[in-house]
Amino acid sequence: MQEKIVLIGGPGTGKTTIINELIKRDFYCMPEVSREVILKAKKEGIDQLFLTEPLLFSKMLLEGREEQYFKSANLKEKIVFFDRGIPDVHAYMNYFETEYPSYFLEKSNECKYSKIFHFSPWEEIHTTDNERYETFEESVKIDTFLIDAYTELGYNLINVPFGSVKERTDFIIKSLSCE
Repeated sequence: MQEKIVLIGGPGTGKTTIINELIKRDFYCMPEVSREVILKAKKEGIDQLFLTEPLLFSKMLLEGREEQYFKSANLKEKIVFFDRGIPDVHAYMNYFETEYPSYFLEKSNECKYSKIFHFSPWEEIHTTDNERYETFEESVKIDTFLIDAYTELGYNLINVPFGSVKERTDFIIKSLSCE
């Protein structure tokens, strides 16, 4: 049976860096969908889609993450890592106090993951860029909504300790007993 492993945490906590390291170590990884959605919107002349049309942005994210989830089922890989999961979508909507259709939560209940690795906010590594504009303080707040969303769905979060890229990646791999 395939293990679907999700890396969660607020913006700028090191998830994508670890995904890139896992790829270097020959693990199959699904990239973060939001950057693709943001870049596509910018090409269409919408500078901040999430801020101007949060529900549309979130629907696009949900579709992308659901597509990744079902695509992974067709892979021969025993382990697939995801840079964020489906529940992240409604967690962010809750953070922004934006109403969303009930199917957002239904998708989170239907598409289950094996393990969730949580990356706590870490001010030393937090940066912003053209697609990540949240401050460190906002990242901390978002993180609480992510924790709530996943724990309310019955997941036990595995906290990834601060450390080097190698140390953090090694911790995840050892936690899976797949070395």
